[in-house]
Amino acid sequence: MKYLIIVTDGAGDGPIEALGGKTPLEAAHMPHADHYASLGTVGSVCNVPEGMAPGSDVANLSVMGYDPKVYHTGRSPLEAASIGVDLLPTDVSYRCNLVTLSDDEPYEAKTLVSYASGEIPTEESAPLVELIEKELSTDKIHFYTGVSYRHAMVVADGLLHYEETPPHDIPDRVVGDYLPKGEGSEFLLELMKKSYPLLKDHPVNKARIERGLPPANSIWLWGQGKKPALSPIREKYGVDGSVISAVDLIKGIGICAGMESIDVPGATGTIRTNYEGKARAAIDAFQRGKDFVYLHMEAPDECSHQGNLGEKVEALELIDEKIIGPVLSWLEESGEDFRFLLVPDHQTPMRIRTHSADPVPFVLYDSTSPLPADPSRTYTEPAGAKGEFIPHGHALTDRFFTK
Repeated sequence: MKYLIIVTDGAGDGPIEALGGKTPLEAAHMPHADHYASLGTVGSVCNVPEGMAPGSDVANLSVMGYDPKVYHTGRSPLEAASIGVDLLPTDVSYRCNLVTLSDDEPYEAKTLVSYASGEIPTEESAPLVELIEKELSTDKIHFYTGVSYRHAMVVADGLLHYEETPPHDIPDRVVGDYLPKGEGSEFLLELMKKSYPLLKDHPVNKARIERGLPPANSIWLWGQGKKPALSPIREKYGVDGSVISAVDLIKGIGICAGMESIDVPGATGTIRTNYEGKARAAIDAFQRGKDFVYLHMEAPDECSHQGNLGEKVEALELIDEKIIGPVLSWLEESGEDFRFLLVPDHQTPMRIRTHSADPVPFVLYDSTSPLPADPSRTYTEPAGAKGEFIPHGHALTDRFFTK
């Protein structure tokens, strides 16, 4: 038996007037997804436990089968694992975004222009992080280069009680009310403030401004946590798995779960990603003997954060055409039995441009026991709401592997 989970990150949404009252999933032409929905189980699932923030860390832990209430220790430690940072039990890791802040005003009065510095490529962000490490590191604080705008800071013997805000939650807002809070958090704000003059006039940023691109002129620290202790996926479900994603966080969850992380050249985490390469990597993993592939597609989430409705619909259609179609076609032709789970990790509604904890639709298909075809079963929120509701995402994954 082969097992395939495809995560359409942030795909869940609500009715949108510009789409005639449809959701992006309803508006998107997704014949492959709807084909397997018509032959499988369609329902809705909540991947974010009550009382927890609807982050991709929490939600993807659920989808991978781990109860976040038990296993979640913070976002950044998972990302740190993916870039080879071996945390000690007393280390605290922070996500270190490179962001674009407005010019001229005092730091607290600046506006967050871009949480991703215009999706700065790694070849441009790496020298900026290297400069921050050179100028701001101490014997207890170090900075590590990740991918694009997503990097890490590690504090030895650090504390966890500080309150920070994910920058993707505050687009176009003045940052003063969202800076680190809590007793002792002043050192975080000091690092962020010191980064601005260091980065503002860096040659990388001068060149970006000349090209009409947003400069990566500040760091933004958030998402702290300590090293998690996930039980290996092989012990949990008896499968040997691979994770395929452009996002360090998702890779890190897989690595912490004992899975192989596959790097795909040209995988960006945006709508302009290497779809064909990711599909090929999934097929190759199965051909090499892997039982399980966790294939994560970030683009719908990024489009929602950016407020780009047209591209969110387009991203879903590209995933259907270039990911779901080819990989499922290969599984069908391989002659092996397989199970397929298609699900968003969380909603990222266009109206708020950030994550919500609301339920999301899922499709669960088993090649050994397809249901009688029913075209009313589709990969959409309304169809999911008519089916079974599963209140805990990890329970759906348990069913996927064990039923």
